[in-house]
Amino acid sequence: MDYSQFFRTALNRLHDERRYRVFADLERVAGRFPHAVWHSPKGARNVVIWCSNDYLGMGQHPKVVGAMVETATRVGTGAGGTRNIAGTHHPLVQLEQELADLHGKEAALLFTSGYVSNQTGIATIAKLIPNCLILSDALNHNSMIEGVRGAGCERQIFRHSDMAHLEELLRAAGDRPKLIACESLYSMDGDIAPLSKICDLAEKYGAMTYVDEVHAVGMYGPRGGGIAERDGVMHRIDILEGTLAKAFGCLGGYIAGSAEMVDAVRSYAPGFIFTTALPPAICSAATAAIRHLKTSNWERERHQDRAARTKAILTAAGLPVMSSDTHIVPLFVGDPEKCKQASDLLLEEHGIYIQPINYPTVAKGTERLRITPSPYHDDAVIDQLADALLQVWEQLGLPLKQKSMAAE
Repeated sequence: MDYSQFFRTALNRLHDERRYRVFADLERVAGRFPHAVWHSPKGARNVVIWCSNDYLGMGQHPKVVGAMVETATRVGTGAGGTRNIAGTHHPLVQLEQELADLHGKEAALLFTSGYVSNQTGIATIAKLIPNCLILSDALNHNSMIEGVRGAGCERQIFRHSDMAHLEELLRAAGDRPKLIACESLYSMDGDIAPLSKICDLAEKYGAMTYVDEVHAVGMYGPRGGGIAERDGVMHRIDILEGTLAKAFGCLGGYIAGSAEMVDAVRSYAPGFIFTTALPPAICSAATAAIRHLKTSNWERERHQDRAARTKAILTAAGLPVMSSDTHIVPLFVGDPEKCKQASDLLLEEHGIYIQPINYPTVAKGTERLRITPSPYHDDAVIDQLADALLQVWEQLGLPLKQKSMAAE
């Protein structure tokens, strides 16, 4: 039997649907972010990264790099094993304490990625609650969806941020245990969940709340605790989940909540128990990033300023910027092939790196370029981006909006 035919068929299907993904070979240069080197087929070229989730550029911050180097030099590289064998090292314990403090919770538990913390966290929590009903937002991330599936209990999907629909489902569920799962900031559209209203409904109908803050921690709230901190509802949410791989510029995911809940997940979650712990150097770097952002507002303020300027310049140019109240700047394309072509032209002809966002990350017909300005995208590169996008839009025959008066 030719087993390779199955893989060829699967790959050909992606090519036919214009969904096949190509990764660019990039080399970031510390101290020069968002500038990087693209190792293209024609040789090395300088490019500007416009789609990184290192939202605040903390992956290059001297405190973060210094903490990583110092710890690696002092204690070595790997963690030495799973947490229950040899991997519970002191920098990891310090990091969990820092995360619990960040979210005002009794305890926190570290995982190897934000994906794993959702996948194994949601599944384990729901399994430990008899007859649990999970109520999940329709636009939740794949990691949350997999966690809900892995729980093996009944689940219902409520329309995205639709509080009337959520209340309808909660009321119908009666007195059984219920877990509401949502994100605080949805990264493809840039919209924010009504966390206060979700907490009101959870308290009214006796439900637990699980909120994914991965695209908000570090960037919102007085100390970077996320949208829940900004909106003053952090204490009302039972379980907060986050990542160290975006605004904190490192690697890893976590949940934070009550000491008993965290201890139960620690004791039962396969995705925690049977995997090697994060290395000490990574943990020290993340701790340095969190501590810095708890007291420094420059990064957050500059980040919002750059995002606002990028939106204004692109909108004034007549480009189809999708509405967003956050740092996410989605640019509507609506066609998978042209979305990929736009990405390729930007990289090859203009030295601008923006990956296309196609199905299944977003619904078919809503394909887009997802732009994420950082504090280090200056006026010159923003203007360069607008000019390049206009040229690409013209090349591909993509429609523009009516230019605003600001462009006159």
